[in-house]
Amino acid sequence: MRFFFAAMMLLAFAAPAQAGFTVCNKTAHPARVALGRFDGTAWGSQGWWPIAPGKCERLIPAALDARYYYLYASDGGSGTWDGGFGFCVAADGKFTIAGREDCAGRGYERKGFYQVDTGQDTDVTKFISD
Repeated sequence: MRFFFAAMMLLAFAAPAQAGFTVCNKTAHPARVALGRFDGTAWGSQGWWPIAPGKCERLIPAALDARYYYLYASDGGSGTWDGGFGFCVAADGKFTIAGREDCAGRGYERKGFYQVDTGQDTDVTKFISD
């Protein structure tokens, strides 16, 4: 009975599991990251998250609800992590952009993001590295 009571107390005071989307910068240079996704209704993109060398940043602080997310990262020099899925980004500063079409016509740049398959996990960490 004591074991059962002790186990129940541990469960009652256990910290809730972390969930979300995190990116870690394993390079020697500061990077900035943008995220693209489909929210069930519309496509959109967000950024820029600056990530210092050796640090991580949680882009989505809640349980993931989609299988696919899209990332673009750059260190401002020779390092770029990109792919074939086009999303709009702002040149500088924080942004939230609805839609993926006519980026230039709306005053944005178009960048190629790479697809991240979460496999339906609610917590994912991706790494950018040299």
